[in-house]
Amino acid sequence: MKNVVIAGLVLALSTGCAVQITERNVIRPDRPGDPKPEAVLDAAAAPAWRLSALTLPVAEGELGGVAASRASGAQAAATTVLYFGGNAFHLDQHGRGVLDAVAPCGVDVVMVDYRGYGRSTGVPTIAAMRADALQAFDFVNARHPGRVVLHGQSLGSFIAAYVARQRPAARALVLESTTTNARDWANAMLPWYVWPFVRLELSGPLRGIDNVEAVAGYAGPALVLEGADDNVTPPRLVAKVYEAMPSPVKRMLVVPGAGHNDVLSNPATQPAYCAFIRQVASI
Repeated sequence: MKNVVIAGLVLALSTGCAVQITERNVIRPDRPGDPKPEAVLDAAAAPAWRLSALTLPVAEGELGGVAASRASGAQAAATTVLYFGGNAFHLDQHGRGVLDAVAPCGVDVVMVDYRGYGRSTGVPTIAAMRADALQAFDFVNARHPGRVVLHGQSLGSFIAAYVARQRPAARALVLESTTTNARDWANAMLPWYVWPFVRLELSGPLRGIDNVEAVAGYAGPALVLEGADDNVTPPRLVAKVYEAMPSPVKRMLVVPGAGHNDVLSNPATQPAYCAFIRQVASI
C-alpha cells in the first residue's frame, strides 16, 4: 500500500493529476508465474500442533485453510482464534509465525488464505473478502460455539472488525496494526508539504471501509496491538479506533521497537495477548 501511494505521489506532482487508489492497489493476490512458496505449513514445520487442512466452498471458488490445535497430550483449548492476515499474508509462508506467537496462550487457531492467495482460488475483492470471512466465522463457530476470537492484522483488521459487528457471537476481537479507514491510511503516507497539491481518489469499495464505524457497533472484549515504530498505520490513527470502541473490556498495547508486521512476534506482546485470552475465556 505504501509503495502504491508514493508512486502515485510522484506522478501527481509531475502531472498535477489526482492519485487514484483502487482495490487492485490494496489487495495483492498471487499472479500467474509467481514462484511457489518454499515454505509449507505442515506437521514438520509446526510439530507442536495438530494441523488439519480445510476447504470452504465459496461463490466462484474455494478457500483453503488450516485448523491448528494443540498436539496430543496438551490441555484442550477454551478459545479458537480465527486469524485474518494482511494483504501479503499466505498461510504457508506466514502461518507458522502466527502459531509460534500464540502457542503459549493455549489456543486453537484457524487460518485461511484469501481468494486468489496461496491455497485459495477465485478473485479477491473487498466484498468477497467480507462475505468469505462471515462464512469462515460461521463454519468455525458452528464447531466451537461461543469460543471464537477474531484476530485481524493490517488489511485483515478491517475484515475482523466487520465480522465482529455482523456476528455478535464472536467471543472477542483483536486488531493488530489497524487504522481508521482507507482514506486516512493513504493520507498518512503523504508528506504534509504535498497536501495542497495532491488529491487522493478512492474507489467506492475502499470508501466503504471504516473501522471506526465498525467497532462502534461492537461491544465485546477487544485488544488493540500497535507497533510504536509503525509507519504504515500510525499509532495516532490506531488510537482513534480504540477510542471508538464502547466495550468496557478493552486494552490498547503500543509495543516499543515494533513496526507494522512484527507486533505479534515481539516478546513484549505475548504476555498481554495471553492475559487477554485468559480474561475473555473467563467471562
